Amino acid sequence: MFQLRDYQTDIIHQARELIKSGVKSILIQSPCGSGKTALTAHMIGAAASKGIPSFFIVHRRELLYQSAKTFDEVGIQHGFIASGFPADPRPLVQIASIQSLARRLDKVKTPKLIVWDECHRIACKSWSAVHAHYPDAIHIGLTATPCRLDGKGLGDWFATLIRGPTVSALITQGYLSPYKAYAPTTISTEGLHTKMGDYVTNEIVKLVDKPTITGDVIAHYKRLAPGKRALIFCASIKHSAHVVEQFNLAGIPAEHVDGEADKSTRDAAMKRFQEGKTLIISNVELFGEGLDIPSIEAVILLRMTQSLGLALQQIGRVLRPGIGKTAIILDHVGNLQRHGLPDEDRKWSLSGREHNKSGKSQDAPVRTCPKCFAVMKAAMVRCKYCGHIFEVESREVLEREGELVEVDKELLRRERMREQGRVNGFEELVALGKQRGYKHAYMWARNVMQARQAKQARRRQG
Repeated sequence: MFQLRDYQTDIIHQARELIKSGVKSILIQSPCGSGKTALTAHMIGAAASKGIPSFFIVHRRELLYQSAKTFDEVGIQHGFIASGFPADPRPLVQIASIQSLARRLDKVKTPKLIVWDECHRIACKSWSAVHAHYPDAIHIGLTATPCRLDGKGLGDWFATLIRGPTVSALITQGYLSPYKAYAPTTISTEGLHTKMGDYVTNEIVKLVDKPTITGDVIAHYKRLAPGKRALIFCASIKHSAHVVEQFNLAGIPAEHVDGEADKSTRDAAMKRFQEGKTLIISNVELFGEGLDIPSIEAVILLRMTQSLGLALQQIGRVLRPGIGKTAIILDHVGNLQRHGLPDEDRKWSLSGREHNKSGKSQDAPVRTCPKCFAVMKAAMVRCKYCGHIFEVESREVLEREGELVEVDKELLRRERMREQGRVNGFEELVALGKQRGYKHAYMWARNVMQARQAKQARRRQG
């Protein structure tokens, strides 16, 4: 069995206590790359050792293979409920494709424990039908992003939420990679229509599938991530094929991979990618969830989305840690402006995401350095990558979430105080002071720590 990390042990302890208290539907939120598959193996393995039958439900064939590999490694006997996989109903553990299980509900044994991978999809008709079919089972949902596309929560399916570690904490602890984010160009979404909570796909394709845009993408890849193995998310299969063609013409080995290719073809492409023979793998939605390849060094976003979950899942592919690795995020479609940075500490809940009047999420705004195109929090007054100092007047115009808004000094002051409040230790405060260009960063950090200690003392006194 895996050696669990401290936060994984804490999550399992919380889940056990909730189950003992009678709670039968639990959602576990934990970031991409935090080890949810290992968490699943531990929970399901423990259940099997007690004779408890369980299902692990996934929605992609790649996740079937990946889960089976993990279970095999830790000695968990399992069968499959999935088209094209050998069926064996004898093992207590069954790895189930949601599509196949929905068609075989009356033909399979009833589980007592069901673990749902990527459970933010549970509002889909087939998922909900499976959930409703097993009212007496214990349901545990796993996801990095517990929200639906429309921002609504998952409280109709889960009674309580266990919050895992933050992305920023995992980066600090070395479980996720540090990153640099750039927005070299941002394509305007003006004129795009929305359908079922996201931009209409064929309208996105018309905007982004242009040789001039792809040429710009290639130029910025050469400048900001030269020679790095990059995963590209495109808007359509044709768009992906066109992008790959232009990368190859530019002398950068690239391949397109989609769900229609057989497993051996996809595996061969990914092997070439991991070996560095192929530098670019382009896809549409095939690798948006569950892909665990630490060799990915950069991600290129070419599909704008209103879905916070989709944006974070795509970015999460590049944050797997590696020796000496700093992940590169190249956002050409404004997703960082729209949804914020990946390590923003978000307030997840079962009731859904908070939105402002324009319908956008309330994550901290970001700004793009005009000199090096790096993306950072809007409160920054100095680019932490190239040192460029942002001009701040009594009123400053920033582009935020696709529209021009005026931000005055008071707003910037509040944002800076929030950023300061999220920094805990003395060394981190010193680093923040240096990022802001303070001449006496150590003295400033010491004064902040003293002020915090004085405030805590006053609270203790009454």
